Amino acid sequence: MLRHGVETLKPFFNPNSVAVIGASAKTGTIGNVIFRNFLKQSFKGKAYPVNPKYDYVQKVKCYPSVKDIPDRIDLAVVAIPAPAVLKVIRECAEKGVKAALIISGGFSETGSEGVEREEELKRIVEETGIRIIGPNCLGIYDAVTGVDSVFLPDIKCSRPPKGKIAFITQSGAFGGAVLDWLSIENIGLSKCVSYGNACDVNEVDLLEYLAEDENTKVITMYLEGIKNGRRFIETARKVARSKPIVAIKAGRTERGTAAVQSHTGSLAGSDQIIDAVFKQSGIIRANDFQDMFDMAKALAMQPPAKGNRILIITNGGGAGVMTTDACEMNGIEVPEVPEETQNFLKKHFPQHCSTHNPIDLTGDTDAERYELALRHAATLEIFNGGVIVIALFQTPLLTPVSYTHPPSPRDS
Repeated sequence: MLRHGVETLKPFFNPNSVAVIGASAKTGTIGNVIFRNFLKQSFKGKAYPVNPKYDYVQKVKCYPSVKDIPDRIDLAVVAIPAPAVLKVIRECAEKGVKAALIISGGFSETGSEGVEREEELKRIVEETGIRIIGPNCLGIYDAVTGVDSVFLPDIKCSRPPKGKIAFITQSGAFGGAVLDWLSIENIGLSKCVSYGNACDVNEVDLLEYLAEDENTKVITMYLEGIKNGRRFIETARKVARSKPIVAIKAGRTERGTAAVQSHTGSLAGSDQIIDAVFKQSGIIRANDFQDMFDMAKALAMQPPAKGNRILIITNGGGAGVMTTDACEMNGIEVPEVPEETQNFLKKHFPQHCSTHNPIDLTGDTDAERYELALRHAATLEIFNGGVIVIALFQTPLLTPVSYTHPPSPRDS
């Protein structure tokens, strides 16, 4: 049965109807939090609670089974004990549900019994064509459509605003922490997808989907293991041509690799091999999540560089030297400022300023010197890679001011 393809993943992100299986009237429970999420105004679809214990949840009629819901269901969010999951997924397939997010743990990450349970899930997928994200995951937070299966209440885990960065994570806990951190930092997100054990939908499927997602400009990833290396390389290489991919790979050490195995049941693989895979695929490797989102934010807010020649403007000489070293060590050129532009800047800068690259405006600079340097040097074609601006705001004259710009040498 044909299952793969971007179209089959759309119900996860933009469903017209959702059944929350395990919805609860008890405040603070996972099923209660998830169902509340789908009652928010940001979700435009219809949400149905499913739990044989209740007649109503949050004043919404509750059904004993997904098969009892009179309407069509696009997405099922499953948050029930693991032993009951297989029966419920079969019922979803019989109902014609297209996609299921399985939040429940208790599968391949727990031992032999859980492995058998997950293998049965895979058989159901093969037999019926239903798509599954999970098990053992947070599922999806989509800032555009309002889909939110994250069972962490928003008073403890804030949701970030809409943005152009997507985040794929194998770890649900890491996904929750990133959501909260992005919210605090006010960094916009298009989607966060925690895919857990990846019994069906995996990181490659999600890359293919996000490659075509008009709301996503940059893709970030937290990976513990890669299940299909060849397909991953081929897909990532194709996607990276149009959208940057920035990733963290966990399990870099021997003990870290063992921890990955016990966490999601994945094989972490050699760190040297992963490093080579990233390079072959065009993936930018980050050391930690702050490093990853610093890069992602920069990539989301500006177009790709046309070349690798950089201009550095600073008011701290040491910072300029260290930045020059960092550029040169990473294959980025720091070419000299053309003589004509240097002569123009010298007319308007104090004698102690340096007009070479890096341009050093020194500690007594004001905002006007920065503006002059940016206006008359940064636009030169020689600096086709962009400009790095370093501003030490402790300097006393560096405050917002209004001023008149002297003409450019090209205008005179």
